[in-house]
Amino acid sequence: MRGVMKAAAAPGAVLAEVPMPQPARNEVLIRIRATTICGTDLHIYKWDPWAQSRIRPPMVFGHELAGEVVEVGSDVTTVQVGDYVSAETHIVCGYCYQCRTGASHICRNVEIIGVDRSGCFAEYIAVPASNVWKNDPALPPALAAAQEPFGNAVHTAMATNLTTRNVLVTGCGPIGLFAIGIAHAAGAHHIFATDVNPNRLELARTMGATHPLNSQEDVVRSILDVTDGEGVDVLLEMSGHPSAIDQGFRALRYGGFASLLGLPPNGLPDFDLANHIVFKGATVYGVSGRKMFETWYQTRAFVATGKVDLRPIITHHLPLEEFETAFELMLKGEAAKVALYPHGLDGAW
Repeated sequence: MRGVMKAAAAPGAVLAEVPMPQPARNEVLIRIRATTICGTDLHIYKWDPWAQSRIRPPMVFGHELAGEVVEVGSDVTTVQVGDYVSAETHIVCGYCYQCRTGASHICRNVEIIGVDRSGCFAEYIAVPASNVWKNDPALPPALAAAQEPFGNAVHTAMATNLTTRNVLVTGCGPIGLFAIGIAHAAGAHHIFATDVNPNRLELARTMGATHPLNSQEDVVRSILDVTDGEGVDVLLEMSGHPSAIDQGFRALRYGGFASLLGLPPNGLPDFDLANHIVFKGATVYGVSGRKMFETWYQTRAFVATGKVDLRPIITHHLPLEEFETAFELMLKGEAAKVALYPHGLDGAW
């Protein structure tokens, strides 16, 4: 089959003929209809320090997918051939302390599809049946694939109550934009969104931001002016950028809640822990992936009912062989999220 591979320890990727996966006894084989590109995939494509420390080429990467089950292993009883599915990308051990105490999303022995094992930028993929999520057949493939990253935003945003609250989303990449839509659907009052890219700020407005703000301006003053000097009740940090994180905590009110998903590439050596967290009495929640499978049920409720429309964020639809164009669009900030189609543009809008 065809697959987009990280063939060597270097920037870029190649489209190559790779072996067809053979499902194990507890796995299913999925014919992929659509796969969407994630920020993690950009790290792998660029071959940055994180990718160099984690990825072992050659391997097919990619982890956001939707497709039909075409084969099931001999031990599989919960999934059938013909089911239209997506996949939870964290494959967990089931026996570590975290797995046994209801926190399998932070399994100590996790394997991630497209990072630790072969991914979905290909025509087919084999995954454990326990990781399969069945979709409504009416859900377009790109939206079904995007449920995986949307789940990260759901986990981040739903960690606290947003209804009638003033919310700040720092970073308007795809997951930040998803979070804005969730805050809007949840009934937040003022929704502030920060970024430097004007196209992303316009998308933020489309998703429900009441105050899209250029993060190079005096964001904190603007927020304090709108909130009578109090600041926001909730910070949803999606950027991982040190200056955005600093802005976010300076804009957070005393006793506020901060939910953190973004990853600073080199840590936060100048972060003012005392004033940003301790003296503010702030509550800080770190987010890793999605709760398995609580977040997926929440995701279904948002997407299937149309409470959050993901379509504006998936800005481009391309065949798999145009993956280089897709990555360049995202790296240049000219696309929010790109869907790739291994078997033709079936289901694209």
